[in-house]
Amino acid sequence: MGGTIMKKRGLVALLIAVIAIGIAALVKREELARLMAVQSLFTEDKIVNNFSNMDQAFLTKTVSRGDGPISTLPIDATITLPDAAADYIADRYVTSLLVMKHGAIVYEDYLQGTGPDDLRISWSVAKSYLSSLFGVLVAEGVIDSIDQPVTDYAPSLAGGAYADATIKDVLQMSSGIVFDEDYFDFWSDINRMGRVLALGRSMDGFAEALTETFAEPGTDWQYTSIDTHVLGMVIRGATGRSVADLLSEKIIAPLGQERDALYLTDGYGVAFVLGGLNITTRDYARFGQMIAQNGVWQGEQIVPANWIAAATAPSAKTNPDETGYGYQWWIPLGSAPGQFLGRGIYGQYLYIDQGRDVVIVMTAGDRTFREPGAFDESIALFREIAESMDP
Repeated sequence: MGGTIMKKRGLVALLIAVIAIGIAALVKREELARLMAVQSLFTEDKIVNNFSNMDQAFLTKTVSRGDGPISTLPIDATITLPDAAADYIADRYVTSLLVMKHGAIVYEDYLQGTGPDDLRISWSVAKSYLSSLFGVLVAEGVIDSIDQPVTDYAPSLAGGAYADATIKDVLQMSSGIVFDEDYFDFWSDINRMGRVLALGRSMDGFAEALTETFAEPGTDWQYTSIDTHVLGMVIRGATGRSVADLLSEKIIAPLGQERDALYLTDGYGVAFVLGGLNITTRDYARFGQMIAQNGVWQGEQIVPANWIAAATAPSAKTNPDETGYGYQWWIPLGSAPGQFLGRGIYGQYLYIDQGRDVVIVMTAGDRTFREPGAFDESIALFREIAESMDP
């Protein structure tokens, strides 16, 4: 009898081991598939489709639109785009373009086989969403002050590169940490971070492991995407909740979006807040129009007006000949007050001109986005579109 029991136990142990090996192999296959997807994410023949189907390459978390009604986006007479637009759209692989004037759609088009239901990847336009959520939490008193050290809410960063940085420093991309943002260098920090995401590793762990600085926090500006992840760590530490759930509750659901949004996540369910938001073009426009209206949407104050004013002012210590930067928003050179934008790699834009009450959403698969003059050409087109609608 004892021998029989031992044999059964041995068989059970063997079965468990086989199952464990099988699960491990499956996990490895999934990780490998995601890693391979990352390596081909920006290739010319795949980039457009990839940018509408990021959930096929990464782990994701739903950002619920809630159960409220879809908010109406009125449609006005279609405008004629400036002559320069046709060549730009073709050359820059534009996938969607939507223009709003006084809260109504005056132009909307989808190209390269995309459509209005596509969840288009935001890339760094997501940073501007996170800034807005941050402003709500500050106004609610959940975060006492942006002058606090980030370690007050993210103590695991103590002893690393962020040990002396304040929340304001990271809001303004002035943390002073060493971080290589070269998207075309396989071994750059930004690309190593992408592989961390694809393999389901920890984004928090990646940030905690950074130790080098090139300047004292708050003294110099350098665009550093991981700063935005640290803002997410601060939010999670202050609230004990996920960014996806908070963004849904505070921003997405009140806007009455058409579709749920998606966040890319790491293997621990932590949202890739610095660039992983996926939203339809029209829903980007809803967010942009709310910001253009100083945080008001359908009579409700969603984001505090004073936060929007502070966030979109060129307060960061950029050089005089550089594009200005606020709290995760860009302010192009020569901008009038109230002209600013969210900006993502490969041609994602959310341009806002509050004075003219114009919002422009553009998505693209522009592999030439880093060419000299590409950004200036984009801003010139947006300004020309906005000015063309002046009375």
